[in-house]
Amino acid sequence: MFKELGSMFSLLKNQGKLQEEMKKFQEQVGNITAEGSAGAGYVTVKVNGRFEVQSVRISEEAMKLNDREMLEDLIAAATNQALTKVRAALAEESAKVATNLGLPPGMMGGGGLPGMGG
Repeated sequence: MFKELGSMFSLLKNQGKLQEEMKKFQEQVGNITAEGSAGAGYVTVKVNGRFEVQSVRISEEAMKLNDREMLEDLIAAATNQALTKVRAALAEESAKVATNLGLPPGMMGGGGLPGMGG
């Protein structure tokens, strides 16, 4: 615990590096994307690192089924899968930021940086 506190204090002394790393992280967040699919590819959803849905694709086969309730469920499932993948990618990126700042990887929250959703 004292080692982590020491790391935090040294980081506070070097705010320039902190700001630089945070800026890099923010830029990277916009480049992170993940896809989730459901129903053997009937529905595919793409989400970015800001938790914004970028696209939803519904296959011709799914449209032919003419089952609104099933489509709604598949869209929700594909979106949740994509969000789970984005959270994992954000956790990986925040661990890199922590390492670059000389902090233990878990210090950044594990699920992304504070205020980044998820």
